[in-house]
Amino acid sequence: MTRAKAIAHALDYFDSGSFKSDLARLIAMPTESQNPERAPVLTEYLEKEMQPLLESLGFSCRTLNHPKAKGPFLFAERFEAEGLPTIFGYGHGDVIRGLDAQWAEGLSPWTLTERGDRWYGRGVVDNKGQHLINISALKSVLETRGKLGFNVKYLIEMGEECGSPGLRELCTEQKEMFKSDVLIASDGPRLNAERPTIFLGARGGVTFDLTINAREGGHHSGNWGGILSDPAIQLAHAIASITSPTGQIRIHEWVPKELPAAVRKALADCEIDGGPDGPTIDPEWGEPGLSPAEQVFGWCSFDVLAMKSGVPETPVNAVPPSAWARCALRFVVGIDPDDVIPALQRHLKRHGFDMVEVTKARDAVFNATRLDPDDPWVEWALASLQKSTGKKPALLPNLGGGLPNDIFADIVGMRTIWVPHSYPGCSQHAPNEHVPVAIPREALGLMAGLYWDLGESDRPAL
Repeated sequence: MTRAKAIAHALDYFDSGSFKSDLARLIAMPTESQNPERAPVLTEYLEKEMQPLLESLGFSCRTLNHPKAKGPFLFAERFEAEGLPTIFGYGHGDVIRGLDAQWAEGLSPWTLTERGDRWYGRGVVDNKGQHLINISALKSVLETRGKLGFNVKYLIEMGEECGSPGLRELCTEQKEMFKSDVLIASDGPRLNAERPTIFLGARGGVTFDLTINAREGGHHSGNWGGILSDPAIQLAHAIASITSPTGQIRIHEWVPKELPAAVRKALADCEIDGGPDGPTIDPEWGEPGLSPAEQVFGWCSFDVLAMKSGVPETPVNAVPPSAWARCALRFVVGIDPDDVIPALQRHLKRHGFDMVEVTKARDAVFNATRLDPDDPWVEWALASLQKSTGKKPALLPNLGGGLPNDIFADIVGMRTIWVPHSYPGCSQHAPNEHVPVAIPREALGLMAGLYWDLGESDRPAL
């Protein structure tokens, strides 16, 4: 009954092929939350796979619903004793659309396929593979020790890929039931494929539309060009006023006052590497004086996601009547999310772009969050991962992308520690989603070690 035996048990589960078989069964379920026709599959995923698995580990399970949600939630709880820490686990069983026709020849989003040193399939990393790793690691500790040594609550939702509708309201209503000491969950990528990683929160995100409606219908550019305002030109200039030519944000309410010392320290040895399939970083882009890691994990970024004016597919000689762009701001702790759009409106007005209408693209906004990098639970988790892998883990103050972490941190009120089991080049949300086989194997071992350490007496005080 040792830590090493628990890790070995988890690795045996992988090496036997059982983990691959279990994951393949999950991948075969097309849980596309954006597709209304898949609604029955969302329920089946919880009822046929997750609930039996968790009940076999001594969890009591119940299905929760909310009228705003895309599907049901599964809440599971294993209580061992008073006075023990309560750990909250989270995952989502829904996936982004399969995009079946766009996958490489011989690959399907709904079939786990091994090719070279990779596994392909929709959900292998986002997020079926990641929560299966964590639940399986819990099983390895339980079967080795005979108990966990801590209490566990687990929540699996089926609408994260649609912005987690209903999750915020559910956690507000069930705050006491969900109350826990620390969230330990997995989503998103590691810093790179080889380096175990911990992140402590997520950047927030606001998506909005910029629109100019100048008039009804287009007008011949020869007869009217030069005397009619061109919405495309106006919108291009309006967008150009938001950043410098190299992407430095010029709206002061959109950037933090400083990069905190603890954040800078955590990122000092972090190098962004998307692997051989990743893009090349543009070193002159963004905020001057920041490293790429500081740009992504410690600062804010603005992007134009799409633009349209006229009919791009069949251009005609006409001054267009309107122009549209969808934009996004990723922001860190210190930015007021309620002031993002008002600040933009004030900025555009100051620069003479009153004709630009700004509207939020969707109601759901994940606020920026990060646990203090100096929190003792962070040091403990880093030490556990290093003990299991022999590697120095990367510590990211927050994920560059968005997660509903603010719901758990701010509403439920718990520490949040994320241990991702993917890598930046995994093609999540795109065709050919995959994971290098070495990552889930290593992840099973390090999570078994982490959960083992949670049951020991030298864990941090609550």
